[in-house]
Amino acid sequence: MAKKTEYKRYNDLLLDIKNGVARITINRPDVRNAFNDEVIIEFCNLFQAIKEDDAVRVVVLTGAATAFCAGADLNWMQKVAGYDIEENVMDAEHMVDMLEFIDTCPKPVIGRINGPAMGGGCGLVAVCDMAIASSDAKFAFSEVKLGIVPAVIAPYIIRKIGIGPTRELFLTGERFDANRAKEIGLVNAVTPPETLDSVVESKIKLLLSSGPKAMREVKKLVRAVPYIDPKGIRKLTAELIANLRVSDEGQEGIAAFLGKRDAKWAIRDKEQR
Repeated sequence: MAKKTEYKRYNDLLLDIKNGVARITINRPDVRNAFNDEVIIEFCNLFQAIKEDDAVRVVVLTGAATAFCAGADLNWMQKVAGYDIEENVMDAEHMVDMLEFIDTCPKPVIGRINGPAMGGGCGLVAVCDMAIASSDAKFAFSEVKLGIVPAVIAPYIIRKIGIGPTRELFLTGERFDANRAKEIGLVNAVTPPETLDSVVESKIKLLLSSGPKAMREVKKLVRAVPYIDPKGIRKLTAELIANLRVSDEGQEGIAAFLGKRDAKWAIRDKEQR
């Protein structure tokens, strides 16, 4: 029997786990779900627990009320402005850890972008495997307006949208709408607010029908391929598909397909209701 994962009590994150789906809500509506050092630590602890929880197959990340995430809490920013350089570096590294925990989560992460995502909030969007945005969501890399730069989120944003849009939007700090976010690849789909949940649920359904191990390997593969030379790619990809074909999950998936039945790992609609 698998060990039951114990979750801590979180002050600023709401967690609901049901039928293989962990739904995480940043619950700071009074500051438009901006994060501070405490939220960052909670994110790190939560995603570490989710990583180890075999019962969780999909993660959905969203914000409370009408905002996704306004980025860094300005009260926190004012506090860290009084830190010395070493303390500031340590503080920034905690945010690096948060983004890396989400980005490398072995479970697929869906961003439910229900409203504005500003500054570091765009970083949270970028580390989701897919992001579904409400048509009234707004985005901005607004750090330059404060005399700082979106440094910590830069690797994830550049990887997500490319150099050209990054240079423009990082320099201007201008706001852009959900359609522009989709055009540059920051989000995967845009839908009216009233259909946001149904579109997210359709993605969840697809993910719950996919092999858990296969999805873990997909995430590792996508991260690795751009940085491997052609000879290394040949070895990696050939060995990966060979290993998965003979794995229990691969054997079950092929048998289910040929037998015209659901694979044993599939969580069906009737189980989700």
